[in-house]
Amino acid sequence: MNIFDIMEQVIVQEGSDIHLIAGSPPMLRVHGELAPVEGLAALTNEETNMLIDPLLTKEQKDYVHVNKEIDFGFQYKDKGRFRINVYHQQGNMAAALRLIPTHIKTIEELMLPDIFHRFTQFKQGLVLVTGPTGEGKSTTLAAIIEEINSSRGEHILTIEDPVEFIYQPKRSIISQREVNKDTHSWAVSLRSALREDPDVVLVGEMRDFETISAALTVAETGHLVFGTLHTSSAAQTIDRIIDVFPATQQNQIRQQLASSLQAVISQRLVPLASGGRVAAVEIMIAIPAIRNLIREEKIFQIDNIIQTSGEHGMMLMETSLANLVQRGAITKETAVAYSFRPQEMKRILGM
Repeated sequence: MNIFDIMEQVIVQEGSDIHLIAGSPPMLRVHGELAPVEGLAALTNEETNMLIDPLLTKEQKDYVHVNKEIDFGFQYKDKGRFRINVYHQQGNMAAALRLIPTHIKTIEELMLPDIFHRFTQFKQGLVLVTGPTGEGKSTTLAAIIEEINSSRGEHILTIEDPVEFIYQPKRSIISQREVNKDTHSWAVSLRSALREDPDVVLVGEMRDFETISAALTVAETGHLVFGTLHTSSAAQTIDRIIDVFPATQQNQIRQQLASSLQAVISQRLVPLASGGRVAAVEIMIAIPAIRNLIREEKIFQIDNIIQTSGEHGMMLMETSLANLVQRGAITKETAVAYSFRPQEMKRILGM
């Protein structure tokens, strides 16, 4: 079996990832669970190299030989695009392949709350989608970007590493820039973005203070910016952004964040009782009370505002999970396991 047969399998099984590591058979992640490809034995180093080799150009092979790891995108026929990380472990090559579906699902298809349509109507400011790797952040953002693409005449600029979903221009025009291919860095591309007349900017990952600072500047200057962070809750997201900066700059960043932030969405993919997964979300909207808490360094009070501001479309993760339980989509045990505040979750569910 070659790598393209394995790609075919993950697509057919509606999986999300392929793992190639010497000493284990090729593994597929389907609905969040890892399982070996049926009928295949543990890979040797040579077999692992043979599976990875067709994915790499000569330049990429030279790069990974020197730098030990590389991220890139790979289009498999017209069936799907893969985000690939080739790396070394115990001196041997290994790879993780994330399937990026060809079809961009809508907000309705992803069963996201109706308030997500409002996020597509913002004209400026910063909207963050947060959560660990593999929790569907890119898929959620793609649904939002595609709705803007279909409903507004805008210039949408994406900065990614690598480019994931490929957008076809509809009412909007779209520039998709890949770090290390179309630009040298996140920060450089964001500074350049101000000269490219964008209306909407998608930042694939906000990793460091240079990128975060540049994204805030773009949002402050009248653009709508979407970004991702690997944080859990809305409050933790704000703390993380501020803590990235030196102490001498933190007060200024609080002011910038308070004025430019529009919303924070914290997301988890939760197993459905019927099989498959669905997104549970915590939503914070930057109403004046939230902006004041950010300015006044009272981030610890944000959860209380979210909990008591349902009329603005806000909800804690526990509310989202409780709604899924009420619909019969997930079990109570699943809700507790995936909640940020398990005791509160048990209280809501009467457990």
